[in-house]
Amino acid sequence: MIIGAVKDTFVDENRVALTPQSVNRLIKKGAQVFIEAGMGNPIHFSDEDYTKAGATLSDHTSILKTADMILRVRKPSADEIASLKSGTVHISFLDPFNEKELIQTLASKNVSSFSLEMIPRTTLAQKMDALSSQASLAGYTAVVLAAERIKKIFPMMMTPAGTIPPAKVFIVGAGVAGLQAIATAKRLGARVDAFDTRPVVKEQVQSLGAKFVEIDLGETGQTQSGYAKALTPEQLTLQRAGMAKICAQADVIITTAQLFGRKAPIIITSDMIKGMKPGSIIVDLAVDSGGNVEGAVAGKEIDMNGVTIIGLTNMPGKAALDASEMLAANFVNFIEHGWNKETNSFDVKPEEEIQKGCLITHNGRIVNPQLKA
Repeated sequence: MIIGAVKDTFVDENRVALTPQSVNRLIKKGAQVFIEAGMGNPIHFSDEDYTKAGATLSDHTSILKTADMILRVRKPSADEIASLKSGTVHISFLDPFNEKELIQTLASKNVSSFSLEMIPRTTLAQKMDALSSQASLAGYTAVVLAAERIKKIFPMMMTPAGTIPPAKVFIVGAGVAGLQAIATAKRLGARVDAFDTRPVVKEQVQSLGAKFVEIDLGETGQTQSGYAKALTPEQLTLQRAGMAKICAQADVIITTAQLFGRKAPIIITSDMIKGMKPGSIIVDLAVDSGGNVEGAVAGKEIDMNGVTIIGLTNMPGKAALDASEMLAANFVNFIEHGWNKETNSFDVKPEEEIQKGCLITHNGRIVNPQLKA
């Protein structure tokens, strides 16, 4: 089986699907691995590093046309899908709920496509969970970015001139990204408050040294996959009112609240921003899916009443080397789970527990139950 990894054409995307170490693991399985020349250069993996690991160098178009399986970080373009062979297995982030035309194109080309976002959040699939591995890095980089942008230090400091109080950081959403943001801000010495609509995460927040903000919203909870359930308009109003005072005192706010397959909710309104201190920083980690902050612009930093709102995209890519190492491990673990030792190839099994959740198209049809519904 020929497994090919190609560079993404998305602007500022330096993450890669395979590293030399992961190539070696696939070669030992009996696969042939083709790598696009120059793919690893931005994160200092040379072509020689890949060839030493057993890979064959090729160009972007040739890999798309010849490989039995394509690995990449981002979703393909329509032109790239047209280059794929019928029956190709394609694995990447696909954003399937917002890419109806793309998914239909993959189906019409008879591509068996797997979406990394849809890998089930179960114990068995944990080592394949690319969404979580990248979210943890996003939480980390968001805090580091805020610490660099703000005009004060994070830790309390005793000096001959007096005591400098710690920065106040407010984390909205205590999922994977939020918990990593809490841990990072605490390590830097900040005082951290955190809020989540799921009471079940209170203990996790407190275990990291943060204060869990409790706002009575009535009945809330999480889905079977661990995602927060959407709030009603009335609950959102209560949430914003309860958060306004904390936002006014915060030096840094990091929002991470996303709804699986849906637009992110607006949590921080322009009125709340007006009540914040000049010089404060907001980092919106949900900006790729619509944003949690009113006025945030994807890919840009803007100033609103003296408050800097950072809406930079691809936050995991700010730590592209580690992000690639984690992604590559996720890819290889997923492939190994479906590897047939007798044929030295990957078997597509639509009813297998993990594949059933993330297989999007197969045999010319859209097969994912959530998308069909």
